[in-house]
Amino acid sequence: AANFPAVAEALLSGASGQIRNAATVGGNLLQRTRCSYFRETRWRCNKREPGSGCDALDGFNRGHAILGTSDACIATYPGDFAVALAALSAHVVIENDAGERTVALEDFYLLPGDRPQRETALAHGELITAVELRVEPLHARSHYLKVRDRASYEFALVSVACAVAFDGPRIRQARLALGGVATVPWRARDAEDALAGAAPGDDAFRRAADAALSGARTRSHNAYKVELAKRAIVRALSTVCGGAA
Repeated sequence: AANFPAVAEALLSGASGQIRNAATVGGNLLQRTRCSYFRETRWRCNKREPGSGCDALDGFNRGHAILGTSDACIATYPGDFAVALAALSAHVVIENDAGERTVALEDFYLLPGDRPQRETALAHGELITAVELRVEPLHARSHYLKVRDRASYEFALVSVACAVAFDGPRIRQARLALGGVATVPWRARDAEDALAGAAPGDDAFRRAADAALSGARTRSHNAYKVELAKRAIVRALSTVCGGAA
């Protein structure tokens, strides 16, 4: 927890105590990106039945994604753990009959495009055998914030994982990933660029938040997520910067 606070906080915010006690790292990373339209067979879902259509597009989409979407799928990636791992540049170790390969976590998850039934880079016959994280000062100053409708056993409406390193009074390096708003754990690189070299404070944090959500594509019921995500980013960065802001 001391080396990777955001990871510890993300793990404790996921699911319920009973589920966490039975869960595995690989199983958590491989949970399906899904929504209520995927679970209910009366509705059209390209993820469940490729080519059938997506009833969420014009349906009740309050919890659906606003980043990384396509006309085939707007389901939100539901996990917490992977969002923190994305912010800390984790790698996934995969094993198959031919040997072992390592994939950056942000490349492990696939955008839906026109094939939303494919969610990860894991091929048939492959297993996740490890997750790699580097111990470095940047990762030790990290935080995970989850905004949800209730305090436990609930997916995020918005979540933010962030890490910050300083050079004197200014931010030398920042890492930011979002959950609850995208079809994959979303690395907000535009926000990271906006923070580099900035003095910590609300103005810099708001600029980063604006950059992170600049590509948002909302539907009829989820436009609120843009402002909610921006405020969550400012809050998370304020927390992780602490007395430096």
